[in-house]
Amino acid sequence: MTTSLWLQNAGFIFVPFIVASAVAAWFGMNDIATMKASFADQAVIFRRRHNWIMCWLYTGTFGSFIGFSAAFPLLSKILFPEVDALAYAFLGPLVGALARAGAGKPSDRFGGGRITIWVFAAMILGTVGILYAIGMKGNPIAFSVFLASFLFLFAASGVGNASTFQMIPAIMRREVARLEPGLKGADLVKQSDKESAAIIGFTSAVAAYGAFFIPKSFGSSIAATGGAEVALYGFLIFYVTCIGVTWWFYTRRGGLLFDVEHAIGKAIPTNTAP
Repeated sequence: MTTSLWLQNAGFIFVPFIVASAVAAWFGMNDIATMKASFADQAVIFRRRHNWIMCWLYTGTFGSFIGFSAAFPLLSKILFPEVDALAYAFLGPLVGALARAGAGKPSDRFGGGRITIWVFAAMILGTVGILYAIGMKGNPIAFSVFLASFLFLFAASGVGNASTFQMIPAIMRREVARLEPGLKGADLVKQSDKESAAIIGFTSAVAAYGAFFIPKSFGSSIAATGGAEVALYGFLIFYVTCIGVTWWFYTRRGGLLFDVEHAIGKAIPTNTAP
């Protein structure tokens, strides 16, 4: 006996949540009416170089999060067929989402640029751990190392989602002041906030391609070499460039955010003893 299974119908599970969100937005988001902007108003971000720089960095954080969320179950099944990978598939997105929720205040406290540097360093360590686990294939603890490394990578990407978003308003407040010297006071704040919002939306759209690029990279690597290592080495190189970009443009002495984040750091008490 055979039966038909219409997998596309599974998408209908999201309909009630989409409707509820639309209703909540329509009636509850009335506090941002003054921030309306036409496409022409928002298009100025395409002339802001930091828009494109942040696209690169946010692809490294959110792009990795969404891409690995899509790739982790399939990669686990291919590399460790003896393990029921679906039983663990939800853990990565869960850890990443919780890390994102918890990283907002630390990003404000210590500075998004500083935390982003460490995020990419952690993502490099997580990727190295995955490579190590693949090399251990056949060892009883190989999958445990693989899973732990992936969860560490998910957690780091979640923190990075918060830290990179924290950077954007700080960057644009300085950039708009430099590029639009005629704007002062409330007008300057309003323009920088509008551009920040537009950049956040645009970088999110660009980074969402991680959901395609990362699984595709793994698929191409496996098809060409029989393993996922080439793709992972590519990700390592990419994360190294993200560290370099963050340091050069934002956190080094003379970088756009150095003074701001240095001041934040000095404002944090280093000795709480009575």
